[in-house]
Amino acid sequence: MEGQDEVSAREQHFHSQVRESTICFLLFAVLYIVSYFIITRYKRKSDEQEDEDAVVNRISLFLSTFTLAVSAGAVLLLPFSIISNEILLSFPHSYYIQWLNGSLIHGLWNLASLFSNLCLFVLMPFAFFFLESEGFAGLKKGIRARILETLVMLILLALLIFGIVWVASALIDNDAASMESLYDLWEFYLPYLYSCISLMGCLLLLLCTPVGLSRMFTVMGQLLVKPTILEDLDEQIYIITLEEEALQRRLIGVSSSVEYNVMELEKELENVKILKTKLERRKKASAWERNLVYPAVMVLLLIETSISVLLVACNILCLLVDETAMPKGTRGPGIGNASLSAFGFVGAALEIILIFYLMASSVVGFYSLRVFGDFIPKKDDTTMTKIIGNCVSILVLSSALPVMSRTLGLHKLHLPHTSGDAGTSKPSANGHQKAL
Repeated sequence: MEGQDEVSAREQHFHSQVRESTICFLLFAVLYIVSYFIITRYKRKSDEQEDEDAVVNRISLFLSTFTLAVSAGAVLLLPFSIISNEILLSFPHSYYIQWLNGSLIHGLWNLASLFSNLCLFVLMPFAFFFLESEGFAGLKKGIRARILETLVMLILLALLIFGIVWVASALIDNDAASMESLYDLWEFYLPYLYSCISLMGCLLLLLCTPVGLSRMFTVMGQLLVKPTILEDLDEQIYIITLEEEALQRRLIGVSSSVEYNVMELEKELENVKILKTKLERRKKASAWERNLVYPAVMVLLLIETSISVLLVACNILCLLVDETAMPKGTRGPGIGNASLSAFGFVGAALEIILIFYLMASSVVGFYSLRVFGDFIPKKDDTTMTKIIGNCVSILVLSSALPVMSRTLGLHKLHLPHTSGDAGTSKPSANGHQKAL
C-alpha cells in the first residue's frame, strides 16, 4: 500500500508539473504573439532588406519580442496573483480551477525573475552588440564573424561589470567574506546585480510616475474627441483646406533647386494635413463620443489619481507610526487563504486597476522626460536600436513595479521569493502551495 501511495503521489506530482508547464507555455505564447505585432507595428520597414543585415535584424527582432513579452508578463503577474487569490477564496473546492494553485503562481514568479535576468544581462546586450557588429578586421565577413565579435564584446562587458562591483565592494566593505561571496555568481552576484537594477527601476518609477500622472490628462485629451463648445468646425475645416491648397500651389511653383524651401514647405504641409485629419475626426464623431466619453474619462482619471494619492499618503503615515507596517516585517497568509482587501473582490479589482494605472502613468512619464524623449517609438519608422532601448526600459520599469506598488501600499500581496529552490516546496494541507 505504501508503494502504491508513493507511486500515486509521484504521478500526481508529474501531472501537476506537466500541467503547470503547459499553462506557462500557453500564456507566454500569447504574450509573445501580441508583443510581436506591437514591435512590427513600429519597426522601420526599410530595415527589411534581404541580405546579411536582414538576418541580423530578424534575430534582434525575435530577442526584443521575447524581452517585451517578459516585461508584459512581469506587469500582468501581480494582478494575476491578486485575482487568483480571490478566485480560490470564492471557489475553494471547485474542480474546474484546481489548476489555479499556489504552486503555479510561485512557478510563474520564478520564471519571471529568471527570464528578466536572462533578458537584461544576456539577450538585450547580445542583440545590441550583434546589431552593431561588423566582424573583426582580417576575418571573413558573415554571420559567424559578427557572432564572434558579439561574444567577445559580451565577455569584455561582463569582466568590466564584475571589476566595477569588485572595486565597489572593496571600497565599501573590505572583508574577506564579502570578497569571497563575489565568486558565487549564481547565488549572490547575479541576484545582487538584479536587485541593484530593480532599485534603479524603483527610483525611475518614483521619478516618472508623478510626471505621468500629470501628463495622463493631456495624453487622453489628445486621444479622445473633445466637446465642441462655441466652435464652428466647418469654418475651421474650410480655412485649413484653403491653407493646404495654398501650400500645394507654393510647392508646385518652387524650383527644385531650392532644397531648403521645399523641405520646409513639405513639413508645413504635413502638419496642416495632420491638423485637418484631427478636425475631420472631431466632426465625424457622434454626440455621445463628444459629450459623454470625454468627460467620463477625465472624471475617471481624476478619481483614480485621487485614490492613488490617498492610498500612498495613508501608507506613508502608517509606516511612520507603526514599524510592523513595513513590508519586510509582514508575512502574508498565502495564496487562497485570506482576502487581500477588506472589501473582498471589489477591493481586489480596485487594486488591480490602480496597479495598471500606475504602470501606464510611469510609461507616460518616462516618455515625457526630456532625457528619454528621443526614445518615443514612431509607427513604421523606429530603428532596431531604439526598439532594443525601449524594451530594456520597459523591462526595468516592469521589474520594479511589484516592489514599488507593495511599498506604496497599493496591494497587500506578499511577493514570493524567487530563489532557485523555491519551486520545489511542497503543497500545503489544503491543496494550495503557500506563497513564501
